[in-house]
Order: sequence, then structure tokens, then C-alpha cells
Amino acid sequence: MPRRPKIRITCVDRKGPCPCHRGHRSGDSWDFDSERGKICPMAMHVAFPYIDILRYGGEIPQPGQEKGTALFCCPDVETINVFRIERIDKDFD
Repeated sequence: MPRRPKIRITCVDRKGPCPCHRGHRSGDSWDFDSERGKICPMAMHVAFPYIDILRYGGEIPQPGQEKGTALFCCPDVETINVFRIERIDKDFD
């Protein structure tokens, strides 16, 4: 059975006027499988569909983005963190 690829989530920007209520900052990065509990639940709610698409072989066509990646924003209008999801296609043992 093939292994599922790893998924990395990275906070890449903030567009809103307030800092993140959860303390996330640009440059913070998490492994979806082992650290998803550390990411804001509101952001994870938005991330799940993108993660499922990338993890199970789909692509999300976003102009200017690399294959195997997706950008999304958290739904907190005061913060609006921008996150990048990457599929890591390396074999992990």
C-alpha cells in the first residue's frame, strides 16, 4: 500500500490589522500529521479540503503557485493569516 505524502502547513503572511489570537506568525510551520493540534481550529477547518485534495493525488490550480501547493486564508477577519499547504512527495520511513 503506498504511503500518503506528508503535508506541511506554513503561515506565510498576515493581511489583517490585528495579530493572530492563537499566536501564529509568518514563518511558523507545522507537519499536518504530528502537529495539527497546534494550528488554530478555524484555520484547520478551511485547510481540510485542500489537504485532502493534495494528499490523495489531486491538484489545486492556483495561478502562480507550484504544483502540489495551495494558499488559503484563515477566516478571522481581524487577523487574516495566509497559509501555504505543501505536499511533500519524499518517502518517509
